[in-house]
Amino acid sequence: QVQLVESGGGLVQPGGSLRLSCAASGSIFRINAMRWYRQAPGKERELVAAMSSSGSTNYTDSVKGRFTISRDNAKNTVYLQMNSLKPEDTAVYYCNAAQVRALGYYAMDLWGKGTLVTVSS
Repeated sequence: QVQLVESGGGLVQPGGSLRLSCAASGSIFRINAMRWYRQAPGKERELVAAMSSSGSTNYTDSVKGRFTISRDNAKNTVYLQMNSLKPEDTAVYYCNAAQVRALGYYAMDLWGKGTLVTVSS
């Protein structure tokens, strides 16, 4: 069975940086898009950044110019580099993988358990 495991969250001061990682475990053949979502307290989950298997990216407007998504297909890992963090970036960040194909396994939509990012002085 394939799992997504996020890491890299924590407490950071405004203006600081964090790098999130999300690794997919298992004998994976292919993953289509990989995405980062976030959910702040009392708010709906929102898409933060996405990267297709071919490398095209898109970002929500509030993080453009500050966050960068990247992926290492050989390691089945996606990253989110977050710079110039603001208190409003505080949320649980979730990794998502679309159309995951592995040995004896297929998932249309796979989620990690999330990692908490807190931006506060």
